[in-house]
Amino acid sequence: MTARQVIALVAEAFTEQRPPAPGGPRPPDGPLGWDGYGEARARAAGRTGEDESVVYGEAQVSGLVCVLLAFEFGFLGGSLGQGTGDRICAAYRLARERGVPLVSLVATGGSRMQEGMVALTQLQRVAREAVLLRQAGVGHVTVLRDPATGGGWATVGAGADVLLALPGAQIGFAGSRVRPPDADPAAYTAEGQLAAGQVDAVVPATELRTVLGHWLAALSRPAAGPVPPPGALGRADLPETGWEAVLRAREPGRPRADAYLDAYFDRRLPLVGDRCGGTDPGVRCGVGLRDGYGIAYVAQCGTATRPAGYRTATRVVRLADRWGLPVLTLVDTPGAANGTEAERTGAGAAIAELFAAVAEVRVPVTTLVVGEGGSGGALALAAPGNTWATPDSYFSVIAPEPAAAILKRPPQEAPHTAEQLRLRPQDLVELGVVRGIV
Repeated sequence: MTARQVIALVAEAFTEQRPPAPGGPRPPDGPLGWDGYGEARARAAGRTGEDESVVYGEAQVSGLVCVLLAFEFGFLGGSLGQGTGDRICAAYRLARERGVPLVSLVATGGSRMQEGMVALTQLQRVAREAVLLRQAGVGHVTVLRDPATGGGWATVGAGADVLLALPGAQIGFAGSRVRPPDADPAAYTAEGQLAAGQVDAVVPATELRTVLGHWLAALSRPAAGPVPPPGALGRADLPETGWEAVLRAREPGRPRADAYLDAYFDRRLPLVGDRCGGTDPGVRCGVGLRDGYGIAYVAQCGTATRPAGYRTATRVVRLADRWGLPVLTLVDTPGAANGTEAERTGAGAAIAELFAAVAEVRVPVTTLVVGEGGSGGALALAAPGNTWATPDSYFSVIAPEPAAAILKRPPQEAPHTAEQLRLRPQDLVELGVVRGIV
């Protein structure tokens, strides 16, 4: 699709804008005097009807206002030159000044060789505008088309808050002609980048307008926080003993995170991956729409949480803080993953960063313990002063079995140890650890 076609695909209204003219004329063959560059630009203009490789302006997507930035790949491969940088930076500024989200539709091969280092330094300009956009609390959603490579991927693309991709799109820092000969082609696809935690969702072109509309609604209409905890979906009676509380929380048929999230939200928009090459299938992260308002969420699914899960959770909490969205967290883990791979990939540092993110966040956080609350790996997600519990949950400094082992007690002493730990929901209320039982 051309830039105009993809704009028409996602927006029902679009008003193009152009940045102020640069001070003084630019040489026809560019800053390097590259022989034939002026003619190449003229041919690209005649072929595409555009005079640069990007188009930007104000738009309406599903009735919501945003700034739209679209790359024209037919114009010199959607490459970034000085004029391109002018327009990209102007689009970022427009979004910041209007206080509306930026939506970028990226299709680029990278920086423009015919402008040399002048082209490459446009990435620094774009990076600066991206920082200012974040500081202003304005969200940026990007759609990665085919291809999204080079500096355009490493700034406008990967630098966005939310990364959506079209199915089968080529995505990667290295373009197809400069990759190592033994490179796995699947790693450079939208699907490969999703599996590696580098994009948040692969969205068919026919669904783009709807999905972008949901994201714009969530970013434009934050819910008033703190949000209420979800209602309990499992048992309503309280456990009589600590060991009963543990067994209830470990019951395979007990409602899990997906059931709670589906009951709480009208729609969920996933945020996937830690942007370091990792994902955790046992953690659900994203933004949900509830009665038309946006709420960020992080939910454990009952498995030992991996470092990638904690890093993804940290990313979401910090995005929510920037966007002004309240946060809902669901605690359900026997504890942090503590195997060799978890230690090698930074379990301690990942948990520490999540503790810090929750401690410094300015938006309200609400937590519900829906199952096992195992040690610091669970507490990292818990909101100080606003944590609740379900009747079929427990929260403990350590699970009863390892506690008994540390105390050199026989395994059959685990139930007695559970009683001593005072981990039942009603115990937690009495201790002041949770506010109440839902």
